[in-house]
Order: sequence, then C-alpha cells, then structure tokens
Amino acid sequence: MTANTRQRGHAFARLVDVMDRLLAPGGCPWDREQTLDSLRPYLLEETYEVLDVMTGDDPAAHREELGDLLMQIVFQAALREARGEFDIDDVATAIADKLVRRHPHVFGDARADDPEAVARQWDRIKAEERRAHGGGGPDRALRGVPRSTPALARAQKLSERAAAVGFDWPDAAGCRAKVDEELRELDEAIAAGDRARVEAELGDLLFAVTSLARKLGVDAEGALRAAADEFTRRFEHIEDRLHERGRSPRDATLDEMDALWEAAKKLAEK
Repeated sequence: MTANTRQRGHAFARLVDVMDRLLAPGGCPWDREQTLDSLRPYLLEETYEVLDVMTGDDPAAHREELGDLLMQIVFQAALREARGEFDIDDVATAIADKLVRRHPHVFGDARADDPEAVARQWDRIKAEERRAHGGGGPDRALRGVPRSTPALARAQKLSERAAAVGFDWPDAAGCRAKVDEELRELDEAIAAGDRARVEAELGDLLFAVTSLARKLGVDAEGALRAAADEFTRRFEHIEDRLHERGRSPRDATLDEMDALWEAAKKLAEK
C-alpha cells in the first residue's frame, strides 16, 4: 500500500466517521429518521447530477457530485450496519474481490490481449457466477438487469445479454431491417385505431432501435440524452429570439418557430 493510498483511505474513513456521528444518538434528526426506502429518490437524484457534470469541463462540480453520490452509498451501508447485516468495509471488500475474480488476466494467469477478449472473459465469469448461485436451474442470461433501470438503457442491456449467448443478428443490417419491420407494424396499428396495439408496437420499435444502437456501438441512452439536450438548446434559442421581440412561443406562429429552429440548427453547425 502506497502513502497516497493510505491518504485516500484516511479521507474515506473520515467520511464514515462523519456519517456515524450523524446517525448516532444526539446526531441529526433528519438523517436519523431516514430509511432505505426514503433514500431511493436521493440516490437517483445524485446519480443524475453526476451524469450531468461528468462529461463537462467543470472538475470541481464533478468532484462535488461524486461526493454526494458516495455519501448515499455510505449512508445506505450505515443503515444496513445498524441492522447487523453488513457494513461499508464489507461493501468495499466484496467489490475488490469481484474485480480481482473477473480480471484473471491481471491477477492470475489468464490471457486477454484486447478489450473484446476482456469483455468475453468478463461475461463468461459472470455467467459462471450466476450458475453457481442458481441452485441448479437454467442459466438465466437476462437476470440481474434491474427493472428500475431507465427503460432505454434496460432494453439495450437486455439486448446485449441476449447477444452474448448468440441470440443476435449477424450484422447491423439485420437490426436495421427489424426497425423497418417494426415501423410497418406500428403504421398498421395506427391505421387500425387500436391504441393497445399501437403502444405494444411502439415499444417493439423502440426496443429494435436500441438493438441497432448496440450493433453500431452507440449507447442508446446517451444518444437520446444528447438529443434531448440539443432539443432544449434549440427551443431556448426560439424563446430567446421571441423574447427579444417582446413575444413568447404561445403567441408565435408555427412557421415563425420553425424558422428560428432552423436558425438554431445552423448556429450549431458552425
């Protein structure tokens, strides 16, 4: 262990001590009344705040948001410790052991000379772990993908899991053809006026698009997030230009807003 590692460990130990003090008798009344259920929205909030800053150019904001997220992990572990179930050391030990176990090319004698080989090895070891805990039943490739995961990300992860065991198109062209097929079926459902079928076919179309994204090496969730950011930027351009004229989108024509939208697109292309 290096001196730098010990220093990082000291800072983390201080965080654990601070949390222990907050939850102890005479500590913070708000913290002391929290439960695992009540912390769920805060965990999601802090996760999304990290996502907002992690690719930006503000490292101080990234550091702060990572700290807020780390606090949520320490908080949850402290609540489990109070029940006598596990503590933060158990959490750290478990993930360190998992990393060693799943990197035998680093910590053992296995060979994995490129990222693709590492990914295949990781999936194989993970499947072995699932079988070991499966009680002799079939190996469920799609187990372990939380239903609470954002739907687009969950769909792509499920598609990845299925592809890892051979349930996949041979190339991106097959995925693209599936998108066309699902779009045709959606058009048929719309024409029939069947709302339940429209919803089902729209879901199939979205799932097919995530499979195409996977095949093209694109993170579907990240791509949609970027598109939403760009939509926000362009719409705010519309609002700003209309505000300069003493107006708002509510009293502007669609043609006016379309023209401003195209202007915003051209600004982004410069």
